[in-house]
Amino acid sequence: MHALVKSGADVIELGVPFSDPMADGPVIQHSSERALKQGVSLKDVLAMVAEFRKRDDKTPIVLMGYANPIERMGLASFVADARKAGVDGVLIVDYPPEEAAQWIAAIEGSGIDPIFLLSPTSTEARIEKVAQMARGYIYYVSLKGVTGASHIDTNDVAAMIARIRKHTAIPVGVGFGIRDGETARRVARVADAVVVGSRIVQELAEGPVDAAPERAAKLLAEFRGAMDGAKATA
Repeated sequence: MHALVKSGADVIELGVPFSDPMADGPVIQHSSERALKQGVSLKDVLAMVAEFRKRDDKTPIVLMGYANPIERMGLASFVADARKAGVDGVLIVDYPPEEAAQWIAAIEGSGIDPIFLLSPTSTEARIEKVAQMARGYIYYVSLKGVTGASHIDTNDVAAMIARIRKHTAIPVGVGFGIRDGETARRVARVADAVVVGSRIVQELAEGPVDAAPERAAKLLAEFRGAMDGAKATA
């Protein structure tokens, strides 16, 4: 996490392992399997955030995961522990706005932002509902599919972001399918943030564990350079 920040990450999205990550492709599915085999739990992830905060109290950290581990802990207990650890936002994939009333009530006043997803199939009514409930940023899923998929059409992304911005002024981040610097550069021209997940997880998995931070940092630096170049020429 510190290596990623040093290489230019503005926000860290930290995944919570889960046995049935239905929105994720093979790379992150396998990462969840590896973590669960090592006994990594939601409490362990919160402990990692607390450890990170000993050296970095500025970089926002967003937990990204699924409802089951959080509900097993209990919403009130989770919010209290996440706040104590230093979590800034939480994205629960399987909490659509229509089913998030208890979650929003639990998180109210905690200083933790509830973050929601929108996708290419989101209706105008869904966009408006998410815009009313979301804080921090909105995560736009750039394509129909799972994490790690490809073939992003930047024109389609730009058109959807324009629709979203009619309803909200909070930032819109774009993720799913951003595999290289060139794609990140194109998306950075139309979005407020570029979310890179599977490609970094893949890099962490391929090679010696002790060198993983250096490999991830090098990869992220390439993305950061491409994105900064896009902003400079926009």
